[in-house]
Amino acid sequence: MTDPAPVSAPPVFTPTPPAPAGYAELARRVRASGLLRRRPWSYATPAGVLVGALVATVAVMALARGSWWLLLLAPVMAVIATQTSFLGHDIGHRQVTRDARRSLLLGLVAGNLLSGLSYGWWVRKHNAHHAHPNDPETDPDVRAGVLVFTAAEAAPRRGVAAWWTRHQALLFFPLLLGEAGNLHVASVRAVTTPGLRLRAAEATLLLAHFVAYVLLLVLTMTWLQALVFVALHKGIQGLYLGCSFAPNHKGMPVLDAEQARDPLLRQVLTSRNIRGGPVVDVLLGGLNYQVEHHLFPSMPRANLRRAQPIVRAFCAERRIPYVECSLVASYAAALGHLHDVGARLRNGTSAAAPPSGDPG
Repeated sequence: MTDPAPVSAPPVFTPTPPAPAGYAELARRVRASGLLRRRPWSYATPAGVLVGALVATVAVMALARGSWWLLLLAPVMAVIATQTSFLGHDIGHRQVTRDARRSLLLGLVAGNLLSGLSYGWWVRKHNAHHAHPNDPETDPDVRAGVLVFTAAEAAPRRGVAAWWTRHQALLFFPLLLGEAGNLHVASVRAVTTPGLRLRAAEATLLLAHFVAYVLLLVLTMTWLQALVFVALHKGIQGLYLGCSFAPNHKGMPVLDAEQARDPLLRQVLTSRNIRGGPVVDVLLGGLNYQVEHHLFPSMPRANLRRAQPIVRAFCAERRIPYVECSLVASYAAALGHLHDVGARLRNGTSAAAPPSGDPG
């Protein structure tokens, strides 16, 4: 019998501890460059293009109703929906405007009305992720669920759960096909559960979104066409969303207590940037600058590219690892990590949980 395949250890980072004012000094440099100033007009053109594309798509569906050719518009709708979610993400971080009421209004329109997602629920969840990225106990994005991100959480799994974890790397991309539906369900649960601010308004806008979507399908397609359209639209949307967020933190290390206390290390060591030009910037909604975004969440998307050289140079000065790779390499790293987490289960063992801080 062969020995169990070893579970890969996390990257070991031994940066020179930054001075107490390390993050403050970086923030001073970035602020002095003017990159934290709002650029609301930089969002006007993308928002206008999205609204125009949505209106044009609906018009074509109305004019060509009953045609199977309308299924070709499902991927178009998926791209529009995902790009609208990127816009809602930026609004939620106060990148568009600092005014709380304006941000809330824009967020409800982009999130609830146009995307069918609860804006308040998402902001609360996403803020928790930003506060403690890649922390299995506090980051909702890596909390054990359908996927498991640490060997400690994988070890006690049995039965169907164990089988699922053993094969989670292979199942990752197929699972993303259901991510849009999962977000819709979570949003509905949020607005039907007490505790959400402006719950009535969010529920009304969410209902308006779903009613408009169903009416569009009913008035332009047969029931069979509509079912195929929804499957294509939501499947591609979920895959696009998942492929945009997955490269950012999956497979990056879990920090020890000392590193996690430092705001600079907490954000830089757990984040991964994706190389690319303007096309990648648009394709990933600026999320390819994950290090800069996590350090300065309210920085307008258009400024992230300009902030990158400043942040990268500062990390080099402090000998802090700055991770950047291609999109393909990022997926390989994320899938490799998921594969390694299930290694013990694939070999029929349930070894004791690894030391604290080992992400598997």
